[in-house]
Amino acid sequence: MARALINFPSPVPRGAVIDIRTLFEHVMETGYRYGVDGKAIPRDIVERFVCLFDGEVVFEATLHPAIAANPYFAFPLRAEKSGELAFAWTDGKGARHVETARLVVTG
Repeated sequence: MARALINFPSPVPRGAVIDIRTLFEHVMETGYRYGVDGKAIPRDIVERFVCLFDGEVVFEATLHPAIAANPYFAFPLRAEKSGELAFAWTDGKGARHVETARLVVTG
C-alpha cells in the first residue's frame, strides 16, 4: 500500500463541524486488463474505508469495482472533544493501511 493524505483543521472550538478529507494512493486494477503475457491482471482495489474517533466508527464505506484510483473521501465531523482519529483502508488482497491523527478541541 502507498501513502495517505489526511487534512482537517486543528485546533477547533468545541461543537464545531469540521470537514475531514482523505486521499489514499492505490493503483486500482480492475481485473479486466491483460498483461504482456496475455494473462488477466488480477483485480486489486480498495474495498473498505473506515474512520474511527477514539475507537468509535464515525464514517465507513464499502467500495466496488467502479471506484477510481486514489480514492478521495470527505465527510463532516462534529468536534465535541479532543481525541485520536484512525483511518483504515483495506484492499482486495487483504492488505490494510492505517494512519492516525490527533484532533485537538478547545473551549
